[in-house]
Amino acid sequence: MPSTPGKTEFVIGREIRIALLAVLAILLHLILRFGFDATQRSLGIAVHQIPLILALVGGIPLLVGLGRHLLRGEFSSDLLAGISIVTAVILGEYLAGTLVVLMLSGGQALESYAVRRASFALEALARRMPTRAHRKQGATIDDIPLESVAVGDELVVFPHETCPVDGVVLEGHSTMNEAYLTGEPYLLPKALGAAVLSGAINGEGALTIRAEKTAVDSRYAKIMQVMRDSEQRRPQLRRLGDQIGAVYTPLAVAIALVAWAISGEASRFLGVLVVATPCPLLIAIPVAIIGSVSLAARRGIIIKDPAILEKIDTCRVAIFDKTGTLTYGEPKLTDVLSGPGFTREEALSAVASLERYSRHPLAAAMVEAAESERLVLAEAVEVSERPGEGLRGVIGGRTIQVTSRKKLAAQSPALAESLPPLAGGLECVVLIDGAYAATFRFRDEPRSEGKSFVRHLKPRHGFDRVLLVSGDRESEVRYLADKVGITEVFASQSPEQKLALVRSETLKANSIFMGDGINDAPALTAATVGIAFGQGSDVTAEAAGAVILESSLQRVDELLHIGRRMRTIALQSAVGGMALSVIGMLVAAAGYLPPVAGAIAQELIDVLAVLNALRTSMLPRTLTDYDPPD
Repeated sequence: MPSTPGKTEFVIGREIRIALLAVLAILLHLILRFGFDATQRSLGIAVHQIPLILALVGGIPLLVGLGRHLLRGEFSSDLLAGISIVTAVILGEYLAGTLVVLMLSGGQALESYAVRRASFALEALARRMPTRAHRKQGATIDDIPLESVAVGDELVVFPHETCPVDGVVLEGHSTMNEAYLTGEPYLLPKALGAAVLSGAINGEGALTIRAEKTAVDSRYAKIMQVMRDSEQRRPQLRRLGDQIGAVYTPLAVAIALVAWAISGEASRFLGVLVVATPCPLLIAIPVAIIGSVSLAARRGIIIKDPAILEKIDTCRVAIFDKTGTLTYGEPKLTDVLSGPGFTREEALSAVASLERYSRHPLAAAMVEAAESERLVLAEAVEVSERPGEGLRGVIGGRTIQVTSRKKLAAQSPALAESLPPLAGGLECVVLIDGAYAATFRFRDEPRSEGKSFVRHLKPRHGFDRVLLVSGDRESEVRYLADKVGITEVFASQSPEQKLALVRSETLKANSIFMGDGINDAPALTAATVGIAFGQGSDVTAEAAGAVILESSLQRVDELLHIGRRMRTIALQSAVGGMALSVIGMLVAAAGYLPPVAGAIAQELIDVLAVLNALRTSMLPRTLTDYDPPD
C-alpha cells in the first residue's frame, strides 16, 4: 500500500526546496553585488541578478498552482503574491520578486506541515504494519508480500509479531494486544475459532489463522485510507484568510493602479503589491494552526482535521451519544437471574469463560464479576461471533450461546416467553446446550461531571440545544438524560437514524457530535465537528475530526477553548497584519517605499504577525471554565 506520509513529505519538501533556493539566491546576489565588481553580460543582465532569476524560475510551480486555482474561479489570498511575482519579473525587480517567492513558499510549506502534523498519531500507527506475511501450505511456510495475501490463505503469526490481516484462528493458543485498534488495555485470549484483527500484536504462542479479508480490506487498512483522506483536506481556517483576502486583494490592486496612474511609474504599482502581499494570511494563520494542534496534543487531544479548530466555536447544537461519552462506558453486572436447572455460579462461570474471547462492551463486566467471585474459568473452543447470532462457543463439551432478548425471540419464540420481565438497563440472555440458563443485567453509570458540563454549555459556549441520542432502549436513555439534565432524547436509534438526525440538525445550525462506538462513525462524519472518545474504535477515530485520548468531558471543554483561542489569535494576526500592510501600501503609493524596501517592510510585518500567532502553542493560565465535581 502506498504511504501517504511519503507523499505529504514530498509536497512539503518541494516547497521547502523553493524557499531554500530563494534564500540562497538572495545571499549570492548580495555577495556578487557588494563583494565583487559587477560585470555586465552581453544580454545586459547584471551577473548578480542571475541567482535571483534562477530562484524565480524555481518558483514557477507555485505560479502554476495559483493559475489552476484561478482557472477554477478560486480567488484566494495567494493571488496577490502571484501578481507581485509576475509584475516583478516584467519590471526587472528580481530581488523583490524573489522575496515574495520566499514568503509564498514558506507559507504554503507551513500550511502543509500543519495538516501533516495533525495526523502524526496515525502515522506512527501506520509504521507498525508488517510488509510481509508467512503463508502456510502443507508443511511449508513461505514469506510473501502483504498485498499477495488472498482470502482463505492459511497464515502463521509468530510470537510477538503483528497480525497482518483480519482472520480466524485455526490452530494454537495465544493472547493478542488490540489496544492500538480498540483502545482495550488488556490482552484478549485467542483459541480455535476466535477472530483476530490486523495490527494486533501476538503474545507468546504461535497462531495459524485463516485470512478472512485481504490486507486492503482489513481493519488496519481503514486507518491508512482515512489518513490519506485527512491529509488531503485543506484547513478550513485558511478559508478565513481567503475571505479576508477577497476584500483585501481588490483593495490592494486598486491602490496600486491608482498610484501607477497618478505617478506614471510602474515601480509604484509593484511597490504597493509587494507591501500588500498577504503574508500574515499565508504564514501567520498556518503557524496558529500548528501551535493549536501542538497544544491540543499536549492535552491528550489528537486533531485530525485542523478545520475543526475554526468551526468548533461556531457550533450551536451539541449531540451526545450515550455510552462512553456521558457514561463511563464501563457497564457493571448488577443481576444474574438464573433459569430452571441452572445456578447463578454455573451460568456466570460458563459465560465468563466464553466472553474472554469477545470484544463486546459487556464482556469485560462478566469476566470481572466472575474473577471477583473467584470462579474457575475454562478454555473455550469453536468460538464464533457471527452477525445476528450472538457469541457462541464450546466450554467443557457444552455449547454456550450469549444473545439478546430480540434475537432469541426470532430464534426461539417459546424460549423467549420464559424470560423474566424487561427492566431498565442493559441485558443479555445465556443459553446452555440450547436451554435457557440465565439473564444478565448491567448498568452503565453517568459520569460524575456530566451534569455540570451539560449545564455550562449554553452560558459559556453559546449552545442553543443539547441532544442525547442512543441505540439503547428508551428507559435506559431517559434514566441518563434525567441524571445529566438533557430534555431532548432520541432512543433506539440505528446508525442510519443517527446519521439522518445529525444531518438534519447540522442543516439548521453547526453541530458537535460526540461518540465512541463504531455505530457512531457515520454521525461523526456528518456533524460539523465530530469528536471521538478514547479511540474505543479505530473506525470511530478515523471518522472524527478530533480524538480525546482520555475519555474526559473536561478535555472536550479544553478543545472548545483551544478552538476559540486559535480563531481569536489568528484573526488578530491576520487583521493586524493587514492593517499594517495598508499603511505600508499608502507609503509605497506616495513613492517613499520602493519594491525591495517594501518587501523588507512586509517581512517585518510578518515577524510581528507570526510572533503573535505563536501564542497559540503556549498553555494559558486556564484552559477550562467549568468546575467538575471532585
